[in-house]
Amino acid sequence: MGSPEDELERFDREGPQHQVTLSQFFMARYPVTQAQWRVVVAMPQVKRELKPDPSNFKGDYRPVEHVSWYDAVEFSDRLTLHTNRQYRLPTEAEWEYACRAGTTTPFHFGETITTELANYQGTDNEELGWSGSYGAGPKGEYRQETTPVDAFEYANAYGLYDMHGNVLDWCADHYGDYKQTPSDGSAFVTDEEGARRILRGGSWVSYPRDCRSAYRDDSSPDNALDYIGFRVSCSAPRT
Repeated sequence: MGSPEDELERFDREGPQHQVTLSQFFMARYPVTQAQWRVVVAMPQVKRELKPDPSNFKGDYRPVEHVSWYDAVEFSDRLTLHTNRQYRLPTEAEWEYACRAGTTTPFHFGETITTELANYQGTDNEELGWSGSYGAGPKGEYRQETTPVDAFEYANAYGLYDMHGNVLDWCADHYGDYKQTPSDGSAFVTDEEGARRILRGGSWVSYPRDCRSAYRDDSSPDNALDYIGFRVSCSAPRT
């Protein structure tokens, strides 16, 4: 887990690379869509109310966005109650394992990425000196909005889509240095209720460097923005 020290445009918070041992788990193929969101919102409330249509960019098959970490947890809790299976946000370690799908390159596609493969900001910001390309990869387009979760036909080796770009995914973890995080793949959680939570995967507004498999972002758990969504996970049943 984490990026090697020689990975292009890496951040210190992505290291040191370290070994993590995970238990089996399932992860949703796509980020939660707006159509899925509406179905679960109609289920009985567990702890908090949910807005039936929070997203800025409308579309049944677009990812739901403008949802806080607390909203994502409530969604998972309602789904758990309805199905009698333990749905939850993925841990940060689970998310990176699922994203990489056995790869060690910056992206599960390989050494670089293009806007034909994912939805991110593929144009330069000359004022800030940020590049719309990564490594030897090309520039691309900046769509300035989300895309349907099945807009790109390229899944990773585990069959997962939109792991790079479109919307950032909330994870279960509080933000912390890797020296603090568990080696068993469980979530890193502190006693601070308002601690910043981990976000992974980059978004439609992100530059390609921020869509890498190892990139770590974080935000206040009550933030709800139009480039933040989530996907659900659940632990594999014991046999």
